[in-house]
Amino acid sequence: MSTAFLLLIQFAILAYAFVGGVFLAFSDFIRRALAIASDHAGVEAMQVINREVFHWVFMTLFLGMAVVSLVVAGYGAIALSGPSGTLILLAGLVYLVGCFGVTVFFNVPMNEALAGMEVSSDITRDYWLQVYVPRWTFWNSVRTIACAVSAALLLFGLLWMTQSQAQAA
Repeated sequence: MSTAFLLLIQFAILAYAFVGGVFLAFSDFIRRALAIASDHAGVEAMQVINREVFHWVFMTLFLGMAVVSLVVAGYGAIALSGPSGTLILLAGLVYLVGCFGVTVFFNVPMNEALAGMEVSSDITRDYWLQVYVPRWTFWNSVRTIACAVSAALLLFGLLWMTQSQAQAA
């Protein structure tokens, strides 16, 4: 394995963990706090969060990891063999499907629906409590788990590969 790819894998492990940590914070306490905030404060706060998330740090990491995951999965499938290749391939695929795919197909559409709603309307409040909070939190938890699984698979794949190389030497 090249030094560049070794560094990419190490970066990816940390990045998966960072992205998963953001999602964990939402599933664990941010969403709960927003759901119990008085009146329509939770809706308004989430609308602001959904606008602010597009700043470069998180979005660069989130979107960049989709590209990195393609590279990681491709490398695991083509350049590696055995358990380490399988683990590294799966790490990339789990992020692509469980984090990036879930975001695109579930969380973003709910965010867009919420963004178009009037903060103080009863319809918005009902949507917020009955649909958005439980469903968004469920899919956010899926993203959290996917990031953790991707980091673990990549770490185990890297460890398996380095142990195999050490035994062969």
